[in-house]
Amino acid sequence: MSLAWPRQIPNTVKRTIAYILFLMLSCTALGQETTRILFVFDASNSMNGYWERERKIVLATKLLAETLESLTDSENLELGLRVYGHQTKHVQGHQDCDDTELVVEIGPDRNLIIKKALERLVPQGTTPIARSLEKAAGDFTECDNCRNIIILITDGVEACDEDPCAVSRALQAKGIVLKPFIIGIGIDDKFRSTFECVGNYFDAGKEETFKRVLDIVVTQALNSTSVQINLLDANNEPLETNVPLTIENDETGEIYHNFVHTLNQAGHPDTLTLDPLFTYKVTAHTFPPTVVEGIKLIPGNHNVIDLNTPQGDLNLAFENGRPEYKDLKCVIMDESECDRVNIQDFGSMERYKTGTYKLEIQTIPPMIIDKVNIKQGHTTDIMIPLPGVLLLQAGTSGFGGLFQLVDNKMVLVKRFSYGDASGRYVMQPGSYKVVFRSKNSKQTIYTIEKEFKITTGRNTSLQI
Repeated sequence: MSLAWPRQIPNTVKRTIAYILFLMLSCTALGQETTRILFVFDASNSMNGYWERERKIVLATKLLAETLESLTDSENLELGLRVYGHQTKHVQGHQDCDDTELVVEIGPDRNLIIKKALERLVPQGTTPIARSLEKAAGDFTECDNCRNIIILITDGVEACDEDPCAVSRALQAKGIVLKPFIIGIGIDDKFRSTFECVGNYFDAGKEETFKRVLDIVVTQALNSTSVQINLLDANNEPLETNVPLTIENDETGEIYHNFVHTLNQAGHPDTLTLDPLFTYKVTAHTFPPTVVEGIKLIPGNHNVIDLNTPQGDLNLAFENGRPEYKDLKCVIMDESECDRVNIQDFGSMERYKTGTYKLEIQTIPPMIIDKVNIKQGHTTDIMIPLPGVLLLQAGTSGFGGLFQLVDNKMVLVKRFSYGDASGRYVMQPGSYKVVFRSKNSKQTIYTIEKEFKITTGRNTSLQI
């Protein structure tokens, strides 16, 4: 199959490679990490095809060599080269899917070595992309402060009935490499989706795409990538703050930053510097949490990430007087989701996102309050009556429980499961009944029933 290639393509490929490499170096300078780049280069038989007036293999190796020459030596940059399709001649009906080789091991000062290796390549085999990516995992040695990048340069799609997308996802999930870059040399548009699931795909046949890329290169070379996280209130103003935030890799789950959101002296959200090569997930630890996933940054730009976090306050308090409770808890539920949002101490105030909540106050008996509305910038007060105290004395151990009398119905509020009924019970005001049988009594007719009332702020003594 013959293809006609525009004259601009060779320059766009070279510029694309330069863009990726300069991007790596610029990002590396921010964190002083070692960036390790492995070129996975297509030397299959199809690379013998012509691109303008020269074979694709000649132009591709020439452009990559020129890019390597343009890179200055850096202690924070290491390069390597893996090649596929160059060892076994492709024969009709037979292909060698193991034809992939680490030609130049990853390390510093590999520019000239890689250039010489490229000059010796003879395209003749098939296109085992998935297997080459899988083998590439072992090309990166252990390193605690390294960023591992794969740049795949190819003119064809997977030929060995394997799944490059699955391999790429596995490498990223294990933290072996960042999302690969793929430079497609005149690949048909219908195969674009094949590579987009593998990594960041650049089509070398579209000049307008690379003009934009070149603009990014210049900007990235001069500036770092900054991020502003806006916590928006109900009016979409970035005025919420003082919320803990977590920033993590959306693909691997690795946590990069934990910090508390801050407004600077000018009243604006503080600015952060992040590596633009990652896809991020940001969690604002509001009640309930606010999560934004799949965040991709524009290199060299000031990026703004908006999270909708309008909040109001919930104040849990007692009516006038000194409460008997030592550690009363309230379970806060999202009424629409039926999920537990928080457990808040009584006598405290906490912030929640605007919405409607259900409260379960862990008194005896429990108190349920539905449809508690939290509004932006507003404090919602929940007041409960002061309890009374039941001083229960049992002459012997036994079983039974305390029941609240509600509309002539018995509602169990405390069960004597292990034979110890005597004690001090802090209870809400109301009418109650104790039902008790001594463990030594072997007939139900010896069950004792006694009614009593609990009054706010008073002790009630009861002997059974």
